[in-house]
Amino acid sequence: MSTVDIYSSSSIPSHRKAEADYYARWLGELAVTALKDEASLTPKPGLVDLHHNGSHQDMNIELMYNSAESLRSTFIQIAQSSYGNSANQSLREQLAWIGRQGEQHMLEVTKGVNTHRGAIWALGLLTGATSLWIAESDHLSADVSSLDTISATQIADIAGTIARYTDRYAPNSGSHGTHVKHQYGAGGAKDEAERGFPHVIDIGLPALQQARHHGIAECSARLDSLLSIIAVLPDTCILYRGGKQALVQTQERASAILAQGGTSTNKGWQALLAFDQWMVKHHFSPGGSADLLAATLYIDSILTGITHMSYTESFSKTTGGRM
Repeated sequence: MSTVDIYSSSSIPSHRKAEADYYARWLGELAVTALKDEASLTPKPGLVDLHHNGSHQDMNIELMYNSAESLRSTFIQIAQSSYGNSANQSLREQLAWIGRQGEQHMLEVTKGVNTHRGAIWALGLLTGATSLWIAESDHLSADVSSLDTISATQIADIAGTIARYTDRYAPNSGSHGTHVKHQYGAGGAKDEAERGFPHVIDIGLPALQQARHHGIAECSARLDSLLSIIAVLPDTCILYRGGKQALVQTQERASAILAQGGTSTNKGWQALLAFDQWMVKHHFSPGGSADLLAATLYIDSILTGITHMSYTESFSKTTGGRM
C-alpha cells in the first residue's frame, strides 16, 4: 500500500465530505490537545513535564509539543478516512498506512526521537473510531444524561474492533513492546487496543471523573487518573527498562499515593514528588501509562465537547444555511 485516498473506501456521498472534514478537524484538534495536556501535566513520575525531562535525556517539553503538533494532519486524515466507513480490514490497513506516514513525519520533526509512537496507535484508533461513531447515526441529538458512558464505551469498542483486524502491510519490526511480550508475556499497546482500551474506560476515565466529582482541582484529578493507570497497567516501558521488579515497585508506589488520598492531599503530594525522584534516579518511565492518560483526556474531551457540537447547526451558521 503505497498511497491512500482518504475517501477511497468510504461510502459517504460527496455532499457529506464537508461534514466529514468539519468533524475531522475537530477530532484532530482534540487529539493534539490531549497529547499537549498530557505532556504539560506536572509533576509526572519519570516523564517529561514542565519542570524537567524525567528519565528522558533526549526529550523536553518543547520537543513533546512540536511532536504533538506534527501529528495534527495525521489525526485529521484518520478521521476523514473513517467517517462513513465501517470497522473492517480495509479501514484497518488504511489507518495503519496513515499512521506510519505520520510516524515518519514525527521522526523528521523530532530528529529521530520516538516521542509519540504509542500515542499514534492509541489516539489514531480512537480518533478513527470516534469519527466512524459520529457518522453512523444521529448520536449528537442523543439524550445528554445517557451519552457519556454509552459513547465512551462504544467508541472504545469500535477502536478495538478495528485493532483486531490484521494489518497485512505492517513491516516486521523488533519493537520494545514485542521484546517485552516475548520475555514477560505483557500484551502492551496492541493488546490494550484489541480489548477496547480497558485501562482508559474502566480505570483512567472513572478516576478522573470521580476526582472532579469530589471537587478536586483539575491538575490533581489528572494526576490521580495517571496514578490509577500506573498502579495496575503492566507498562511495557517500565518492563523494558527495569524488568518485573521495577514494575511491581512502580505500581506499589502509585497505589500508596492513592491510598493516602491522592495528589490533592499534602501527604499524597509529597509522596508524588518522592516517587518522581525515585523514577528518575532509576531511569524508569511509565510511557505506556502516559499514552493511556492522553487517550483518557481525549475521550474526556469527546464527552465534554460532543454535547456542544452540532455540525448541522454550526455549518448552517457559517454558510448562511447553505448545505
